[in-house]
Amino acid sequence: MLNFTKNLAGKFIATITKDNPPGAKTPEAAAVKLGSFTDPRDGKTYKTVKIGSQTWMAENLNYHAEGSKCYDNKPENGEKYGRLYDWSTAMKSCPSGWHLPAKNEWEVLDKAVGGNETAGAKLKAKNGWHGDGNGTDKYGFSALPGGYGYSGGNFSDAGEGGLWWSATEDNSVGAYYLGMYYRGEDAYWDVNYKSNLFSVRCVRD
Repeated sequence: MLNFTKNLAGKFIATITKDNPPGAKTPEAAAVKLGSFTDPRDGKTYKTVKIGSQTWMAENLNYHAEGSKCYDNKPENGEKYGRLYDWSTAMKSCPSGWHLPAKNEWEVLDKAVGGNETAGAKLKAKNGWHGDGNGTDKYGFSALPGGYGYSGGNFSDAGEGGLWWSATEDNSVGAYYLGMYYRGEDAYWDVNYKSNLFSVRCVRD
């Protein structure tokens, strides 16, 4: 099956996923345990989910760190999607006991839910994605399309795409992020400028 995702340059990326042949066994579902966590810094409570061996926040971070912004600078978008962070701010914004996941930690999550080719469909929330782009939220991760921002102040793609920083650098100016788009079932990797503003999901230490 041919899926399409869109990168920040506005280009669509095609990926091919293979359907399982009749009678083939699908990967075993990862064990899931729901919970909650209250950030002592501001009193906000986040849903959490343990998927396999990892415990994740099941909501985008909405901590008002200096330099972070709400989409379109509207606080109601922060409540809906969480705040957007440049990479250096994202690296230090998770509360004590949590951290910004490295690329390999995101990849552990991808593998736990059956691989990145279908991770988007399984991790996306059941509501909030443009058109028919909602997911099954099979594991309670509830990924939302918070869009992204530029350092100059512009914003784009809320409702259509979700982009989450990893702690893994590509070079002095770029870092890896995980993306999901409403037109695709996959979760894809790309590199972007550290100065741009993406969503943050924290994982427990």
